[in-house]
Amino acid sequence: MPKNQEDKWQEVKLGDFLIINPSEKFPKYTIAKKVSMEKLQPFSRDVSGYELDEFSGGAKFRNKDTIMARITPCLENGKRAQINILKQGEVGFGSTEFIVFREKDNISDANFIYYLVCSDLIRSPAIKSMVGSSGRQRVQTDVLENLCLFLPPLEVQKKIAGVLGALDDKIELNNKINQNLEAQAQALFKSWFVDQKKSERKTISADELFEISIGKTPPRKEPEWFSKNSKDITWASISDMGNCGTYILNSSEFLTKEAVSKFNIKIVPENTMILSFKLTVGRIAITDKPITTNEAIAHFVTKDKTINEYLYCYLKNFNFQTMGSTSSIATAVNSKIIKKMPFVLPTNSEQENFHMVTAPMFAQIRKNQKENLQLVELRDTLLPKLMSGEINVDDVKID
Repeated sequence: MPKNQEDKWQEVKLGDFLIINPSEKFPKYTIAKKVSMEKLQPFSRDVSGYELDEFSGGAKFRNKDTIMARITPCLENGKRAQINILKQGEVGFGSTEFIVFREKDNISDANFIYYLVCSDLIRSPAIKSMVGSSGRQRVQTDVLENLCLFLPPLEVQKKIAGVLGALDDKIELNNKINQNLEAQAQALFKSWFVDQKKSERKTISADELFEISIGKTPPRKEPEWFSKNSKDITWASISDMGNCGTYILNSSEFLTKEAVSKFNIKIVPENTMILSFKLTVGRIAITDKPITTNEAIAHFVTKDKTINEYLYCYLKNFNFQTMGSTSSIATAVNSKIIKKMPFVLPTNSEQENFHMVTAPMFAQIRKNQKENLQLVELRDTLLPKLMSGEINVDDVKID
């Protein structure tokens, strides 16, 4: 029980504190907003988007409900969100692999519930309760319903959610600014280089201008080469690229220095463009620091940093479907094809002007991403302490 708060915090059963998988009347074949598992970004509060689809089954929810993946590995990977894409009274639906959590009037706060679901108070018991065949294990809902927790009164719930929510609001604002900045850069690229054709531009193979290298993976059967320690060498995967934004600042795994040396793994310099070309083809990111990658990622190294913004936009707009020799691009593209991919070289003045205009945009994107990383660390440090009552929410000040 939280220190000095015995008179306020109470032990309650989760099923009495909130509603799990609330009932909603939703006729089949109704067209409604659908949130798929892919629209949940790991450890991110807001849903990244939705689609209109015909309801034929699945979890049903309203705005401010919290949804959490109930299947492995999505739950472990942080797939959860608070619904924010519906209108007042509107009902949406999503994957059958979601658990929905809703507030109870005068007992629980919707925003607090989201952070409660994020915390190990819910995550750990949920993960431990999983049953089923390997790779398809699911959370047992009744375990969560009967889970007993010490939780604060409603007014304290709102204060805790307010502190943590302020951090997530700033993260979301930075994300929207970054999306706008990248959209501006892409619009400028399209206007200058797609809509306008110039005979002065040359088409060369990518390896004529860039030193293109490929990553490597140490033997998976030898776990001593891999690490979760951020002080080791960042090792990026395609999954990391899917979650990182414009710049890749961190990764889910790291390599030891011994691994990099023993297996002669290429260290990619800072400000290098990296491109996924296997399985998921066409993910682009810029390195924020020297990193390593797996063998499904190519690195476009150049000493000419004035071409980076153009290269990023060029790769983002490139039709990778034109490079495959079979019907499956996932298996058709290889490192030789990537190295020989056509690259339209802008004129010197075009390159300089594009760099001059867009470099400040990319610098701001990078700054915002780094600030978000700090905000996430602060949020994730405060979360367990506030949820357990280890620190008093009234003592926390967020500038």
